[in-house]
Amino acid sequence: MALPPAFLDELRARTPLPSLIGRKTRLAKSGRNWKGCCPFHGEKTPSFYVYDDHFHCFGCGAHGDAITFVMRAEGASFPEAVERLAAEAGMEVPKPTPQEAARDRRSRDLHAVMAAAAEAYHRRLFLPEGRPALDYLLRRRLSEETIRAFMLGWAPSGRGAIAADLRGEGVTEDQLVEAGLVRPGEAGEPPRDFFYARVMFPIRDRRGRVIAFGGRILGDGQPKYVNSPETPLFRKRMGLYGLDLAREGAFRGGAVVAVEGYMDVIALHQAGFTGAVAPLGTALTPEQLEELWRISPEPVLCFDGDAAGARAAARAAETALPLITTERTLRFATLPSGEDPDTLVAKGGPAAFQAVLDAALPMSEALFGLVAGGRPATTPEQRAALRNRLTGAAGVIADKALAAEYRRVLLDRFFASSRLPQGGRPTVRRPARPAILEGPVRAERARMLFAILLRHPWMLPQVEEAIGLLDLPDGPSAHLRAAILAWHGTAERLDSEGLIAHLAECGLEDAVAWALVPAGLPLAARAEALPGEVEEGFWHFFLRLRGEADLIEDQQEARRILAETNDPAAQRRLILLTEALDAVRRGENTAGASGDAA
Repeated sequence: MALPPAFLDELRARTPLPSLIGRKTRLAKSGRNWKGCCPFHGEKTPSFYVYDDHFHCFGCGAHGDAITFVMRAEGASFPEAVERLAAEAGMEVPKPTPQEAARDRRSRDLHAVMAAAAEAYHRRLFLPEGRPALDYLLRRRLSEETIRAFMLGWAPSGRGAIAADLRGEGVTEDQLVEAGLVRPGEAGEPPRDFFYARVMFPIRDRRGRVIAFGGRILGDGQPKYVNSPETPLFRKRMGLYGLDLAREGAFRGGAVVAVEGYMDVIALHQAGFTGAVAPLGTALTPEQLEELWRISPEPVLCFDGDAAGARAAARAAETALPLITTERTLRFATLPSGEDPDTLVAKGGPAAFQAVLDAALPMSEALFGLVAGGRPATTPEQRAALRNRLTGAAGVIADKALAAEYRRVLLDRFFASSRLPQGGRPTVRRPARPAILEGPVRAERARMLFAILLRHPWMLPQVEEAIGLLDLPDGPSAHLRAAILAWHGTAERLDSEGLIAHLAECGLEDAVAWALVPAGLPLAARAEALPGEVEEGFWHFFLRLRGEADLIEDQQEARRILAETNDPAAQRRLILLTEALDAVRRGENTAGASGDAA
């Protein structure tokens, strides 16, 4: 008998792959993943990568999960591998019972029923009766290739259509009811199709099996979308549309992004954003967030730029805060007002949506605006209420160290905002501190900035121009900038090991050693730092190196852009610039800021 999927999923979740695979081959941290030499074929250059829930060798093609690894590495059968991993995880392998065997057979049968139904709906889309639905999809700019890849279909309006289509497959009426494809008849009437006169969207589980359907009406009727009822295969709060394809997209390096609707997911996949998913007509649930984190430690949640989108983002943050850790968090992206991903890609192409992703804020930065909610905070009562909400939001984070960091970041932003009334000038000027030696401070700030780049060269595409603007002190920082920018123009992969090897070939070993001296380095310069921490650290030191006159010009430009666009990213930039300018004017030595020393 097959083991329950829930048991196997929990077993995989309880088995850390790096420690399991590390027994057979030496692994080294590579960004947020691990890599090493493949244990299944002899190689000298590492091409074996270990992710949160699977491994893959780009040399021999070996691929799988924890169970697969034990089977392949130790020659174990599937039951033996499960028994060994379960013993290590402190789990008991379920014993088969007649009831479980019957339930397992029914589940397998229902998967076959749903697969057959998906095929039937898909065939009807290309028949004359499905032409209006096909025309609708083509008008929505979907290619026939995309339509077939997502197995889109058409449920006709006639009673008993799906039963007729599946009768030749030996599917019974009871199975149709249990699968949610028909409703039982009332008062002796025959069963009725659950979906009729709708464009059909098969919903798959993470393994690619059809477990439910979404149906969209043609025209303006209501409800516009309906989903399958809950069945033995389908629980709405557990699934994500496009999850099986997004796992593959994330594996190939795509950003995992949760959007609102089915058509948004399909349009984004067609445009090359193959990590797109959507909840099934509900607000994001804890279970859906767990699914996102299984394929990415920092997925992006994308919301409309209107009031409803802001409320949805705030609800998502409220759901996520108790669940985030140092290893998994979120980013928040906001669409231009009046646009959704589908229309945005249609008007501006992939670059338009990529710009939205590039402007996504780490949760630590987005949270202030989500908690403030656009409500005024000018009176002492309003400010006290906002401060209480901010500390309360940080307080629900289970990891106490992380909660303390969030509280610090939120309150720093709170106090910074109090220094920026209309006009953007501080209301109180503090006495100037004694002057400090500028040369050593600038050199130390430059060291921090280049230490971050050496560990995280993936940032170069977004900061190359900014680095070129800096007036750097003579010495190792200037030499590093020239060599790094030259390397960026020719490098095939922006990885730390490759960059440091290139700099060594250029005779800059001493400069690299100078930059990476551990004393005083910020958290952002650690190899394991999260992307949000890296970006925050880089811009912190960049702004302190920019110079007062340049910062004033940057601040004026940021204020102009904010007034024209009311863009949250522009507001964030203005706040950072103002804080940096204030620190420069006070003569504040912030060389070691932005995180504890590494």
